[in-house]
Parts: sequence; C-alpha cells; structure tokens
Amino acid sequence: MRLHSILIPAGALIAVALLVAGCGGSAEAEAGSVPEAGYVAGDGSIVLVPPSERVAAPDVVGPTLDGETFRLADHRGDVVVLNVWASWCAPCRAEAPTLAALSEELQAQGVTFVGLDTRDSDASARAFIDRFGIEYANVIDRDGQLQLLFSDTLPPQAIPSTLVIDREGRVAGRVLGKASESALRGMIEPILAESEPDT
Repeated sequence: MRLHSILIPAGALIAVALLVAGCGGSAEAEAGSVPEAGYVAGDGSIVLVPPSERVAAPDVVGPTLDGETFRLADHRGDVVVLNVWASWCAPCRAEAPTLAALSEELQAQGVTFVGLDTRDSDASARAFIDRFGIEYANVIDRDGQLQLLFSDTLPPQAIPSTLVIDREGRVAGRVLGKASESALRGMIEPILAESEPDT
C-alpha cells in the first residue's frame, strides 16, 4: 500500500502540528550507540488513510527489551501506535516524553503504544527507555528488518516515524519525523472515534 497525499481536512491541519528536526549530530549520540550517518529526517508529512483505502499492517513479531515477545496480532481490537526510534537519534529523544505521557493517558481508551528500536544496541536502548520513563513494550529491530516490513508505508531510513494502526489491524495514519502531542492526538482521536470492529 502506498500512502497518498495528506487527507486531513483543512480545519484539522491547524490542530495537527508536526515539528520535524533532522537526526542530531554525533556529539549528542549515546555512548555505544550506532552512528547516524545514512539516516534521513522525516519530511513532516502527516497522512490519514480513509477506512475504505486501508490495508493490513505487517504481522510484526519480535523480542522486546524486557525479554518478552511482542505480536501485533495480539492487539487486534486496540488502536496501536507504533513508533520507530533509536537512542542515537536526537528527534527520538525529543519526542520520547510526549510518547511516554500519551501512552499512559490513552491506555484506558484502548490505545496500545509500542516502540520499534531499530539499528541500536540493547544497552543504549535500555538506557533510553529508563531515562524517559517509557513503560510500553519496545521491540528489538537490531538489523532494521522489522522496519522494512513497512516499506510500503515508511521510508526505510526515516527515523523517527510513527504509524497508527486501527482496531482491525490496518495502517490508518503516519507521521514522519518528530511527532508533537497535537500531531499524535490529531491522528489517534479520529481513529478512536470509529466504530469498534465486528467480533
């Protein structure tokens, strides 16, 4: 599936603000982290996909930093916010507090956050989640292969990037680059407002 042009109504664009910055210089990188060379900043685009045009997200399965196994299919019925990040990426560090706070706030509404830690070392990744108080699961994607499963919807080198997956397991929204609170709410809230899937 190729995500098309921005499909947010003009009025909603005002509320859906997105702050985008390039990955920070290596001076800001965490000790032992992967170099940032070759990775690209998000272009600031926000896309919402109408329900009739959505297709299924890939069946993501992988180990998490806390030793569990994450399966995207286990979260069918929830709205899933999947954030691709790495400890060496400055915009990822900048958006982490927002993601951590929203994950706690929206959990009771059926929103599940999950991180996809890509091209990173486990030690740096664990230091990152401890630093920002991130409680949700983070899947290890050491070689970037899980991110490549989303190649139709995410540029393979776009870090950070965030996908919103609807209750039926379909990609419903995307933001490339550092996501602000208003951008995330502007994607999540319309999808939460949709009818629950048939059981």
